[in-house]
Amino acid sequence: MKPLEDILVIDLSQFLSAPSATLRLADLGARVIKIEKPETGDIGRQLSAANLKINNESPLFVPVNRNKESFEADLKRDLDKQRVLKLIEKADVLVHNFRPGVVERLGFDYEFIKKINPGIVYGEISGYGEEGPWANKPGQDLLVQSLSGLTWLNGNAGSGPTPVGLAIADILSGSHLAQGILAALLKKATTGEGSKVSVSMLESIIDFQFESITTYFHDGGEPTVRPRSNSAHAYLGAPYGVYKTQNGYLALAMGSIPGIGGLIGCDELDDYQEPESWFTKRDEIKTILADKLSTNTTEHWLSILEPADIWCAKVMDWETLFNQEGFKALNMIQNVTMGDGFEYKTTRCPIKIDGEYFTSPLGAPKLGEHTNQISSKFNISFK
Repeated sequence: MKPLEDILVIDLSQFLSAPSATLRLADLGARVIKIEKPETGDIGRQLSAANLKINNESPLFVPVNRNKESFEADLKRDLDKQRVLKLIEKADVLVHNFRPGVVERLGFDYEFIKKINPGIVYGEISGYGEEGPWANKPGQDLLVQSLSGLTWLNGNAGSGPTPVGLAIADILSGSHLAQGILAALLKKATTGEGSKVSVSMLESIIDFQFESITTYFHDGGEPTVRPRSNSAHAYLGAPYGVYKTQNGYLALAMGSIPGIGGLIGCDELDDYQEPESWFTKRDEIKTILADKLSTNTTEHWLSILEPADIWCAKVMDWETLFNQEGFKALNMIQNVTMGDGFEYKTTRCPIKIDGEYFTSPLGAPKLGEHTNQISSKFNISFK
């Protein structure tokens, strides 16, 4: 039995942030009913990724909406609104990611919803919170990354701001929302009381940077300075970084600079005995390391460094990773099937409970695929 079986989630959200939260709830056993506008559905269905389609759907839509049901309803039409409210009356959780003010205009704000379902756990994600001068700015991932300071932590000095090549603010805020909802469900189980759980993308991405932000304040607010080369962390010293070898790349994390020098036969590194110098002189150390590591293969250096317990790894692309026994042992990829029989590969839930991973064979729904079935189950009239 999955831990969230018998939990009903009504999902009014679109795009990626809140849908990633309801995906995790679905993986853990909840029944997630996704409310979608007739004809167009979740706007995520129309988003483009590499000019590809998966069974006529966006590759950005199908991974995050697997294991859910689709119910068509136009929230601006009174009849459809009443049908959705009937579902919400019986729900344990309601999720949305409308901009501030929109959910009130639609009539699904928390104050109203808790009148018809006092025990509801009401989860919402915004871009920048409900108040302040940024409240109505569009909560899009690249924009949030750019405002948050994150882009100045990546890349080498002089390279300009460098975003993370994933929708990291979306995914983090979705993860935080799922955590908050789970905590609120525990509270409900013990007290019977519902809760409103609010997360913003900006707060999530700022929290993600807690180590560097704390260091920044303790450093007196000095500007962030990235290494000139082989950068992987703006606040860590050498050898931390990625280095080109004869046939690929090698990642080096922590380790004594003179110790590494002795292992790889680089006498120049013996000059840096003081750990403080590994930060203050990291650029010159990295230049020396980069020159030496370029003279042989990744496998050669790993054969020397790994037995000496130096933290290092081969830098892999997906093709290389997916062929590794270490990856295969995780069984991280699963096959899922859509309602029309179309199969595709995607990732599984990464959580293990009592030795069991949670997988599900159900792919993303077609728009409105479950409207009739849900209406029958919950005695919802079309008139």
